[in-house]
Amino acid sequence: MKRFILAAVVLLAGLSAQAQNKNEAKLNILNTIALASVEVGYEHFIDSNQSIGAEVLINDQFAYFLEKSGKKFNTNSILASYNFYFSNSGDRASGYYMYPFLKYRFGDFEEKKTVEDVVVTVKTDMDSFILGLGAGYKWVWNDKFAVAPYASIARNFSEDVNDKFIAIEINAGFSIGYRF
Repeated sequence: MKRFILAAVVLLAGLSAQAQNKNEAKLNILNTIALASVEVGYEHFIDSNQSIGAEVLINDQFAYFLEKSGKKFNTNSILASYNFYFSNSGDRASGYYMYPFLKYRFGDFEEKKTVEDVVVTVKTDMDSFILGLGAGYKWVWNDKFAVAPYASIARNFSEDVNDKFIAIEINAGFSIGYRF
């Protein structure tokens, strides 16, 4: 994990050195508050209406499955996306947007069960690839600050996860970002 974070920082620094106002760092503040999940993202704008994105999701939960007593997610994820903006606002990507994405979640889900009066911990391997599509709307102020509500739907490709949860995953968020 440390190597991944170091590689991501080096990549982000290299991309940010290329051009001014062609990058955006963002945080999904909604899920940080609601789920204690930290979702930090980065977008590099390759055109006035397109960008590539990467996100690191720490304490990533399956959709909005809330943890109950004796149940715990020990999962993290990485996500890559390609964002399409549909507005004609010059050279700043804003307005309605859609994004296909590929996400890889790793970790486990554990829950305590009672079997013949003995409490045991049962773990489910959550390692899986997830393919999805999202949409949202992004407002940009002074070509520096951005806010964006969004929602996504995705398909999980792990039999173990699909046996425990449903295969379709719905997510939403409200990101705040800074362009540089």
